[in-house]
Amino acid sequence: MPIPLVIFEDDTLIAFDKPSGMLVAPDRWDKKRENLMGLVHDKMGHDVANVHRIDADTSGLLLCTKNKAALDYVSGQFQSKTVGKIYHAICVGLPAPELFEPNEEMPHLPPNAFFVGRDLIEDEANLGRMRTIRKNGKASQTIVRVLERFERFTFVECRPLTGRTHQIRVHLQFSGLPILNDPFYGDGVTTLLLSQLKRGYKGRVDEKPLIARLALHASEITIKHPVTKEPFTIKTGLPNEFEVALKYLRKFAAAQ
Repeated sequence: MPIPLVIFEDDTLIAFDKPSGMLVAPDRWDKKRENLMGLVHDKMGHDVANVHRIDADTSGLLLCTKNKAALDYVSGQFQSKTVGKIYHAICVGLPAPELFEPNEEMPHLPPNAFFVGRDLIEDEANLGRMRTIRKNGKASQTIVRVLERFERFTFVECRPLTGRTHQIRVHLQFSGLPILNDPFYGDGVTTLLLSQLKRGYKGRVDEKPLIARLALHASEITIKHPVTKEPFTIKTGLPNEFEVALKYLRKFAAAQ
């Protein structure tokens, strides 16, 4: 498989648009499974290093550095939680009004936004999964902004203020908005089919979902550049499956 699309590159940084389904780094149990950094190291050398990770099922922006000085500088920003990150997700369900009630922990929120501050711990009953806990877990904070409401789905922007495993997925599930097609935290039932949206649908009998993968995409990262030390933002657009799904949701399922 070729290296994923490069969306930005200079002398110190390189950013890839990772497809859904691709691991960032080698799998703990299956070392032979293809992963992005393995491809990068084979073709670009081992000086290129990832400074963060995104889930295999999540698509979008993965930032890497190209030398040790840049790695140390950018990694420090992730450790100090000063990196700005934006994700987009299509969720199942509609947000409950109480989500938008004033929050003492985060009093100044954008319009149509709510805050999730639930700690996360490993789910002892489900290996590899996380769950929320009121306190004494790993502190986790996410700002969620509702961008569009449809009849049975919601399109949201998420700004994780911390970087815990599966944080956005668990926080959205906790908020009653599980991400569409989430194999761990979804409802296991809902699909997004054109036949469900369009009256008089006369398409294929073996219809495929408009989007069949985890509907979560890493869209944007803001760091201080390792050379200029100034704020620097890298963005990537939504995948085609997202655009197609949103196109038909807007056309046939706009909230009344």
